[in-house]
Amino acid sequence: MLRADARSAGHPAKARTAAAKAPAKPKPKPRRKTAAKRRSSARSGPPRGLFGRLFWAIRRLIGWILGLIFAITWRGIAVLLLILAGSVAYHYSTLPPALQLTDGRVRGSVTLLDRDGDVYAWRGDQFGGVIDANTVSPHLKNAIIATEDRRFYQHFGISPRGIASAVRINLREGRGPLSGHGGSTITQQVAKLLCLGTPYKPESGMTEAEYEADCRRGGIWRKVKEVPYSLALEAAYTKDEILTIYLNRAYLGAGARGFEAASQRYFGKSAAEVDPAEAAMLAGLLVAPSRFAPTNDLERSQRRAATILRLMEQEGYLSATDAAVARANPATLSEAAERRAGGYFADWVMEEGPNFLTSETTEDVIIRTTFDQDIQAAAEEALKYVFETKVSPGSKAQAAIVVMSADGAVRAMVGGRKLQVSGAFNRATQALRQTGSAFKPFVYAAALDLGYRPNDMILDAPLTIDIPGSGPWSPRNYTNNFYGEVTLTEALKNSLNTPAVRLSEQVGRENVRKVASDFGIAREMAPGPALALGASESTLLEMTAAYAGILNGGSSVAPYGLTELRLLGDSEPLMGQAGGIGERVVSQRAAQELTFMMFQVIETGTGGRAKLPDGRQAAGKTGTTQAARDAWFVGFTADYVAGIWMGYDDNTPLTGVTGGGLPAEIWRETMRRVHEGDPQRPLPMTLPPPRVEPAPQIARQERPQIEDQIRNAAERVLRDVLGGLLGRN
Repeated sequence: MLRADARSAGHPAKARTAAAKAPAKPKPKPRRKTAAKRRSSARSGPPRGLFGRLFWAIRRLIGWILGLIFAITWRGIAVLLLILAGSVAYHYSTLPPALQLTDGRVRGSVTLLDRDGDVYAWRGDQFGGVIDANTVSPHLKNAIIATEDRRFYQHFGISPRGIASAVRINLREGRGPLSGHGGSTITQQVAKLLCLGTPYKPESGMTEAEYEADCRRGGIWRKVKEVPYSLALEAAYTKDEILTIYLNRAYLGAGARGFEAASQRYFGKSAAEVDPAEAAMLAGLLVAPSRFAPTNDLERSQRRAATILRLMEQEGYLSATDAAVARANPATLSEAAERRAGGYFADWVMEEGPNFLTSETTEDVIIRTTFDQDIQAAAEEALKYVFETKVSPGSKAQAAIVVMSADGAVRAMVGGRKLQVSGAFNRATQALRQTGSAFKPFVYAAALDLGYRPNDMILDAPLTIDIPGSGPWSPRNYTNNFYGEVTLTEALKNSLNTPAVRLSEQVGRENVRKVASDFGIAREMAPGPALALGASESTLLEMTAAYAGILNGGSSVAPYGLTELRLLGDSEPLMGQAGGIGERVVSQRAAQELTFMMFQVIETGTGGRAKLPDGRQAAGKTGTTQAARDAWFVGFTADYVAGIWMGYDDNTPLTGVTGGGLPAEIWRETMRRVHEGDPQRPLPMTLPPPRVEPAPQIARQERPQIEDQIRNAAERVLRDVLGGLLGRN
């Protein structure tokens, strides 16, 4: 067997058969390097050759740097995301319900009503009440979104595309990347309005204006801080709630906080009722409230609104026809907003009331006043007319007007030639000026109250008074002439100086001073004889009120403008005033006789240019101070008292102006307009009894002869009587 097997194995044929039956061995494949082996090969060392080694070193360095950057970046991003998430969560936890954020005012508002109960001015932060994004006019909602944030309902509070676009525009216009256009979404603007959740605190040492400016400042860091707060707002509130906060907190000029207040302020209607043109004007205020306020420049505001209307059309909120109609019929102001009456008067009333209910109020206050919008318009028109027709163009001269009733109720006030102002220097109430001859009626009032009569005589002749510490003082008349003996009426109507000084010295300066102060001249008066010539200072309001005391029969007057003050929503007033008449200063007879004398000033004296063209009776007095630095005319009809002052703020002398000139003309133009259509009423004056004229000069020459004849006749009678008696004896 063993041999057979061996033979069989060694047999060639059988060997071939066996080889054929056996499985074939696979051929070895070419060996390929795996990635691991390649890396291993790379780690094994640099390639040969200088350039190869250099390339290998650079490639390894770049790979190491990129790996380091990647490791730092993803870790840094992870840390920033954690910080952002924590900041968002913190802000989210501090946000109250949206409704609590709609009224963020620190101060309250003051709405001022005129004598008829119509609104004429606003002060403080006006808030018209909460409005909702779902109830406001859709035109207003669309105008705001088209103007401020057209992707408002798509983004998550931040718009990278908007920021990039803003940066591009700023750089193209030569500004810094974040200077000018900020690319802020409405959500980010709400974050600014909320000052990133930091409320205003008066004890911080900042004013409210400084606080708001700080809240609105730009810069990269400020933008960074806005991001988490904006994201928190988006997480806490719906889009409409965010828009509601914006609608109620945005400042829109003229003290209006929120679109409801602005709509009421400018158009006299609710923000739910505005049409496309009005909505566009309101939305146009957002970029620059003071610049585009329609009360400042209506045409500029209308041009801005036209731009908003084009944006609304582009975004599909308005059809081409509706947009064209709105542009052809731009929004206009309400009657109250258009008149913008009573700026100076409103400021004065705010100063006269208690601060905690006016300038510093945290409540919404309604103040009813004595203000008359028609009389205010008359005064403003008169001032404008005289300066346009009688004063040189470019003149810096100023003027002020006060009109009041006899009880002190102030009806109109113009504090300077710049009429549409708030917070400006009020020359009617704040300027202390020498009164000149406008003070003389108080000298004559004191004399009449002591028993003098208008026809009593007084000497107009040179006068010298020795003033201790100053030496001799000699007053002169404006004409440098003297007129001898004149009546008190003639002395006043011609504004003679020496008679006024003589009369003041006769009745006593203290009596003159007391009459003037009791009539309301509250300032310290000149101690010397120049008191009679108006060397003392006063305000136009005080002087006008003092003349009102003459008109009402001799009682003092406290000028007032506030008649009722109440909180918004309350029916009962917190305070009020029904009149300003005080205690009697001079007798009614004296006041009425003085009225007659002042009537003569306008009829035949220095105030002739104040005479009213319809023949209405009027009384008044001119006043011009030394070197014509101040010119006055104060006077009254049976219905109203008006005072006019004219001069320069820096005390520069007026050129060719006296109280009987331009001030008298301003007075006439004011009172002519004030009384237009009113029935005429006579002045409350008493005409003095006729003056007994002295005997003619020839009678004085013959008087000695008559006296001799009487004496001779008496002697004859005496002799006859004595002779008869002696004869009978």
